[in-house]
Amino acid sequence: MLSRSFSRFVTPAGLLAAGLLLAAAPSIAARADDQIALSVDASKPGAKIDRNLFGQFAEHLGHGIYEGIWVGPDSPIPNTRGIRNDVVAALKPLHVPNVRWPGGCFADEYHWRKGVGPADKRVVTLNPNWGGVVEPNSFGTHEFMDFIDQIGSQAYLSVNVGSGTPQEAAEWLEYLTTPQQTTLAKERAGNGHPAPYPIAYLGIGNESWDCGGNMTPEYYVSQLKIYSRFVRNFNTAQEQGGHRMLKIGVGPGGDGPRWTEWTDTVMKAWQAHTWSWDMDGLSMHNYTVPKWPPSMASVGFGEDEYARILKTTLDMDGLIARHSAIMDKYDPQKKIALVVDEWGAWYAPLPGSNPGFLAQQNSLRDAVLAALNINIFARHADRVRMANIAQMINVLQAMVLTDKEKMVLTPTYHVFRMYVPFQDATVVPVTFEAGTYTRGDITLPRVDAIAARASDGTLLLALTNVDPTRPAEISATLSGIAGQTVSGETLTAPKVDSVNTFDAPNAVTPKPVSAKIQGGQLTVILEPKSVTVLSVRP
Repeated sequence: MLSRSFSRFVTPAGLLAAGLLLAAAPSIAARADDQIALSVDASKPGAKIDRNLFGQFAEHLGHGIYEGIWVGPDSPIPNTRGIRNDVVAALKPLHVPNVRWPGGCFADEYHWRKGVGPADKRVVTLNPNWGGVVEPNSFGTHEFMDFIDQIGSQAYLSVNVGSGTPQEAAEWLEYLTTPQQTTLAKERAGNGHPAPYPIAYLGIGNESWDCGGNMTPEYYVSQLKIYSRFVRNFNTAQEQGGHRMLKIGVGPGGDGPRWTEWTDTVMKAWQAHTWSWDMDGLSMHNYTVPKWPPSMASVGFGEDEYARILKTTLDMDGLIARHSAIMDKYDPQKKIALVVDEWGAWYAPLPGSNPGFLAQQNSLRDAVLAALNINIFARHADRVRMANIAQMINVLQAMVLTDKEKMVLTPTYHVFRMYVPFQDATVVPVTFEAGTYTRGDITLPRVDAIAARASDGTLLLALTNVDPTRPAEISATLSGIAGQTVSGETLTAPKVDSVNTFDAPNAVTPKPVSAKIQGGQLTVILEPKSVTVLSVRP
């Protein structure tokens, strides 16, 4: 890890839209120039917002795995087979579709055999990428599969291309997936799991252009062909059930000629491929970092830093559009998904922490940032069909923070929970004039909005008010649905840098909103610096 499909439905591209009035809060007066007209046509379905856009990432990095997920079966912290009960309970409401593991940069130095077998006989190694700390390998293949089973998710495995071999990767997949009584299957059974595991996604390498081997695109393609050919899923029940394991190749790590050349080279090779190798997705990594190395604070910042970070994060829209255009040249039918499997805000490490652990706080600013990125993914949902925020616990833009027995949910967690109804919903057109928010020399779209139709007919609206000082009154005209009731919640806080702590875990939490609907017209007032999700039902 370092590391336009829907532009016709929104105006202008890369927009920002509204939040809501707290039911229990005093009324907020909105001036005439704060009123925003919005139009939604629920009768014109677009692409599906694949639930995998809400994927997670858990790397052996800092306290992401150890202390975050794994405490061991003998820990006084309540656990099930060594996996924290409180973390599992927190993640279940997110309906996490997939978890990417074991990395990241860690993946290309990970040798799976060191993480199977009796715990007291596992090889203890070092983690040179992330702090040079000891890696006990006590959280390995079986522990990961147990974890995703406990939270109700699917496995997205990254195989070691950088320092591994095709044989090693192929044997890992045989160990995991074959129902036949091979030596590896018997070893798996002896380690406690007779039945084959289902593996939904397979990442063939990670950042092969950098920490995954410093490869040229041409050399990576040569490896991609070999690994894709020989690393198989043998779980016949999974395959016969129509859930083929999808293979994801390494794609670009940013913007500029180096990265467009990488995408072009891989996609050109795919277009010319034969039946003997396959690829279902191309990854892309893009972090919100105004200037490398990451130096902005995750706590104690002001409105200038707030505006600068959000300006940078909106670059995701153009980045996706440019790489999608290259993919369209070789794949006009959009068979290959663009998989944004590392994204999120990357700040300076918290003072006093190990710099290699990438520990940072998570504020209201990050909640707004998360909503803006999810909205961008939704607008490109015909090509972007999977994404993984970095990372799940205690690392970068996490869902959950832990400290020994304590746990707290972050503002980003609450956005993911609020957006759960959008999983597998169908995009519908939404148009509006976003207005502007200006801070110094930075001007941003003031509001952002996406709309979708759930399978039960519910119309979903996600509204973000970027402006940290002004409320926005939304007047939305709804067509294609006879909306009778509206409900929802909003996430905001007193300051842009408000955070949840172990002592004050509810400083940034969603509250019910007050919205009205009458005669096909929906009205709601969005609080400043807020994220709002509404459900309109017939």
